[in-house]
Amino acid sequence: MTAKNGQLYQLSLTGVLGGLMGVFVTRFFGANRLNPDDILEQVKRQFRQESPIEGAWIEKHAVPFQKFAVKSRVYYGGINRYEDDQLVQYQFVADAETGSVLDIHRL
Repeated sequence: MTAKNGQLYQLSLTGVLGGLMGVFVTRFFGANRLNPDDILEQVKRQFRQESPIEGAWIEKHAVPFQKFAVKSRVYYGGINRYEDDQLVQYQFVADAETGSVLDIHRL
């Protein structure tokens, strides 16, 4: 192996290792979304502070969301509970990374 071939081999190996590290870092730090079930449990706990709930759901896939200039990925979900003997439904939007409820409204 000549010196030129050795340098080419070293550059190729460095490039491959750098690419693999890039994939690892992207997956490790890019996958910091919370589990949607954990977010749902958090929202249910908050609702239970006021009254019992009858049912709840959350979508399992985060989707793009924009409110004014703020862009994020979110989960949509819902809560059902009785208020004054009437079943009432709420829909919420929760940030996929922080779990914070960004919007909630009564249907």
